[in-house]
Amino acid sequence: MKTIRVGVLGCADIARRRVLPAMAAQDGLAVAAVASRDTERARELAGRYDARPVTGYAELLERDDIDAVYVPLPAALHARWTRAALRAGKHVLAEKPLTTSWEETRQLLALAEESGLALMENVMFVHHSQHAAVAKLIAEGAIGEPRAFHAAFAIPRLPDDDIRHRPELGGGALWDVGVYPLRAALHFLGDGLDVLGATLTEGPGRAVDTAGAALLRSPAGVTAQLTFGLDHGYRSAYEIWGSLGRITVDRAFTPPADQLPSVRVERRTGGGDIVLPADDQVAATVRAFAAAVRSGAAPDPAIAEQARLLRDVREHALRGRP
Repeated sequence: MKTIRVGVLGCADIARRRVLPAMAAQDGLAVAAVASRDTERARELAGRYDARPVTGYAELLERDDIDAVYVPLPAALHARWTRAALRAGKHVLAEKPLTTSWEETRQLLALAEESGLALMENVMFVHHSQHAAVAKLIAEGAIGEPRAFHAAFAIPRLPDDDIRHRPELGGGALWDVGVYPLRAALHFLGDGLDVLGATLTEGPGRAVDTAGAALLRSPAGVTAQLTFGLDHGYRSAYEIWGSLGRITVDRAFTPPADQLPSVRVERRTGGGDIVLPADDQVAATVRAFAAAVRSGAAPDPAIAEQARLLRDVREHALRGRP
């Protein structure tokens, strides 16, 4: 089995803390090069993995000893560098959101398919096994027919100089934390969700949205209420209400790899917690990307649906402003 050689565009915190260690631990995959505009930063991070430091993103894409590229850059730069990587013949794993434009997202997905290259958006929680367990409970009728879905992802206030406060870099709550509840609704309720209403709120002194909420409806009439923010007490959960009960999952989007997930099922006849095996969603995501590269799998259609929902939420919110 040929080792997939990955080049990294940038030295972002998520790359340092989570994704690159998972890549280095994955059989058949190697961190081969790290690019940065800062030579010293590239050298420092590359040295952890016996990789080659490269000065400049374009220079890395020109290398013929790189098979795939990981893009952990700010959201506003994803489209440019994902397109450049695909045109250079590289498979791509890009941080979420893939782009901040539905049209650009569709263009990149089409380019990947035409080129026969893997393109994956790094929404890691969908690869955690706890959500498959929830889907199985729903399919088996544990809570009857689904009636409503609630999801929330919010984090405490970020430092003033955090890039998520910079609109020119694609900052804001919707692009950063709003992706999670939107993708969860899509994951459990399926395609064709309509955005009935939405709001985005800018925090004091901020040029980006720091909080938001949306109301969606599925073709089957199931409603989804979603909340997200960058200046809140921590919350990472979803709840599915059915005709006979409900399922609640806490630490739904960022569970530690050693945590035993707990799914709470409540019915009129009683209920309780179902404790599941620990799972590492970062490692699972890296495995899924490696498998997509080896199989030549087409991009997940959920990427385009998620991009459409993000666009619709923003448009609804902007229409509702004075």
